[in-house]
Amino acid sequence: MSLPVLLKNALRLPAVASPMFIVSNPDLVIAQCKAGIVGSFPALNARPADQLDVWLARITEELDRYNQAHPDTPAAPFAVNQIVHKSNQRLDHDVEACIRHKVPIVITSLGARKDVNDAIHGYGGIVFHDVINQRFAHKAVEKGADGLILVATGAGGHAGRQSPFALVQETRAWFDGPILLSGAIASGAAILATQAMGADLAYIGSAFIATREANALDAYKQCIVDASAEDIVYTNYFTGVHGNYLKPSILNAGMDPDHLPEADPSKMDFGTSSNLHVKVWKDIWGCGQGIGAVKEVVDTAELIARFQHEYTAARAALCGN
Repeated sequence: MSLPVLLKNALRLPAVASPMFIVSNPDLVIAQCKAGIVGSFPALNARPADQLDVWLARITEELDRYNQAHPDTPAAPFAVNQIVHKSNQRLDHDVEACIRHKVPIVITSLGARKDVNDAIHGYGGIVFHDVINQRFAHKAVEKGADGLILVATGAGGHAGRQSPFALVQETRAWFDGPILLSGAIASGAAILATQAMGADLAYIGSAFIATREANALDAYKQCIVDASAEDIVYTNYFTGVHGNYLKPSILNAGMDPDHLPEADPSKMDFGTSSNLHVKVWKDIWGCGQGIGAVKEVVDTAELIARFQHEYTAARAALCGN
């Protein structure tokens, strides 16, 4: 394994909760970290912009108090996702907030920026960058990313097209740093499988939508419970970047999920989908293909405990114990 010092012996399960637009909030992040995995949220979820300082202060203070009360089982570190695409007018403001609060991990998306990486490294933080292919992976490492998040086919939100086997195999051929793998991971056995393929950590999102702490409509959570991989639609229509969405939410918005037009990738829109009569991700719900493993809405701690039990059982079964 090639984990950075920050994460060695800091996790009770080799997993990172992915940042989900609108859905991830301080309640969810704190619960994830207390349960022993890295919790994360997109900086853009804190609105208006000055709320980011409020969120970072609360998360840091609550986790510090928890660690003082539980020195033998401290919380995992947390992460903040920064969209570094030129369309994000808040980037400088949000990076400065991360620097002030010394956010342990920053996850960068949609472009790689050396100046952002240098700023995070300046206070001792680490940067993971999400990629969907080798070209983007090489660019991220060249610009100073400490680790790579490989977003494979089947992942929720903005997902890639490549098999996780191919992505990990080809990345490990040249990169010996931390690799996180995303794509339809919703069980402890799937977490173990990511390690077997050569990744260090599983990167999990959609399963956490169906938790009580998640900032999602009850109908969204129930749709996660009721749906399966066959209910996922892969399209770039809503933001200009290909992603996976729940078919029932598209139908509820009055559109035909089987006949969505192609969008212009040069006109990316990651927040409000202002060119449509619906809002992403409020009306059109992102989701990955792994949701067949999600059977009920539960507390975050309960979900992670299930993952731990499944992970241990799967490892024991493979070892013949």
